[in-house]
Amino acid sequence: MIRINENITLEDWELTETFMRSSGPGGQNVNKVSTAVELRFEAERSPNLPPAAKARLKKLAGRRWTKDGAVIITAEKHRTQPRNRAEAEEKLVALIQQALFRPKYRVKTRPTLASKRRRLEGKKQRGQVKVLRGKIPDD
Repeated sequence: MIRINENITLEDWELTETFMRSSGPGGQNVNKVSTAVELRFEAERSPNLPPAAKARLKKLAGRRWTKDGAVIITAEKHRTQPRNRAEAEEKLVALIQQALFRPKYRVKTRPTLASKRRRLEGKKQRGQVKVLRGKIPDD
């Protein structure tokens, strides 16, 4: 069982771990021991995640989201299975916490008439300065 926050915990049936041989550090051991972890989280079927968070999770997961609604996280950075397992769980928790954060709704605003006038006045003054830099005509 993995705890995401005080309200949400992931049950054991939602998670599946598979181990495979890892590329990366390990020397001769890399060919013998399955240290890489592939953590599969059944996000679509999870009763603990709210629907809005599932939609954001799908967007955040990108290519890690499968057609049947699971998120697949891999970890093969370390030489040992327990450290890779812990790293995969940390990645999953971070991804779900990011999906739980609801972005603030942006209220569109328009510039006031006075600010538009000030901007245009500034542009006119700047244009006048540039015109005065030009060549003086011969009379």
